[in-house]
Amino acid sequence: MKIDHDYIRRTLVRLVQINSVNPSFAADAPGEAEIAQFIAESLGSFGLETEIFEPQPGRTSVVGRLAGSGSGRNLMLNAHCDTVGVAGMAEPFSGAIRDGKLYGRGSFDMKGSLAACMAAAKALADGGVPLRGDVLVAAVADEEYGSLGTSDLIGRVKVDAAIVTEPTALDVCLAHKGYLWIEVEIAGRAAHGSKFDLGIDANMKMGAFLHELAGLERELRARPPHPLVGPPSLHAAMLSGGSGLSTYAAQSTVKIERRTIPGETEAQAMGEIQTIVDKLAASDPNFHATVSAFFVRDPFEVSPGAAIVKAVDAAAKKTLGRRAAHIGDTPWMDAALLQAAGVETVVFGAAGAGAHADVEWVELESVEKLAEILAEAAIDYCR
Repeated sequence: MKIDHDYIRRTLVRLVQINSVNPSFAADAPGEAEIAQFIAESLGSFGLETEIFEPQPGRTSVVGRLAGSGSGRNLMLNAHCDTVGVAGMAEPFSGAIRDGKLYGRGSFDMKGSLAACMAAAKALADGGVPLRGDVLVAAVADEEYGSLGTSDLIGRVKVDAAIVTEPTALDVCLAHKGYLWIEVEIAGRAAHGSKFDLGIDANMKMGAFLHELAGLERELRARPPHPLVGPPSLHAAMLSGGSGLSTYAAQSTVKIERRTIPGETEAQAMGEIQTIVDKLAASDPNFHATVSAFFVRDPFEVSPGAAIVKAVDAAAKKTLGRRAAHIGDTPWMDAALLQAAGVETVVFGAAGAGAHADVEWVELESVEKLAEILAEAAIDYCR
């Protein structure tokens, strides 16, 4: 088995040159259709069976399958092919290589890792490595917004384990945070600004709520931290209220992001906010508020003793000559969806910098090492 370094570079340059900005970030963005077609053709060129899926029209994922003998465990190598927007970038689609770094939108997050997944499958196919289980390369849509791709594939393909190849600088990520988007809407009573006896100022009521929320925020960060991802947190992300300078605000709304750690639940996080609302309502008969969660993503954690973790650990040590560190990360990833669906999952990816930033790059050597580690882990896990 040999990693084709020329294939990695050619493939990664082309992946970056294809505009796959998620249309959730820009109305005229193309989405994943073109890049999915390229990936399918490339995987098919060295013998993988490919399928293209559209969880929504124009939102495209592709799965390539290297079939085993049918008596082993199936492994998914998962990477997303959508990117965030390119505003402010000098060379968003160049794929330029300088000093061992490849530049462009998505190079780090996460087309470098996607190229490594493809190259790992190519090495296994070209080498005729005997595998009992199947190896699947899943290039998924929409991870940057709603995770349409991975959510859709969970119901379509059967795998026992997954390596989500979000960038980790070749460390083994065993946990990440989740989050809730929560809306608190406070009701007031509109009245002319001169009629203080008639109006109830929802914005003033919001001030009392935010004061209590700040106390909860401090208390969250003072809690015993998770050993890999730290403490939970929250912030008041967006505020709105009022309709005019001479009108008492009839409504005031805050949208909160609450970051959760493994072991926390949606019910717990929502209960903490509701407790604040109930406390204020008990002391003020004119305080009326509703609390609702409008988007929820669970945290992720996998045991260091899980079979897929052991396979990645062994492959990393063989390739790098050292044990890869076990780490946690704070951003949310598709790993949580897979783990919740009963797919044993670990996160392991390339090195670089600039995710969602004006200058983004991936370290080519790390992509090449990643491809080798993924192939070795697949041999270990799928035999």
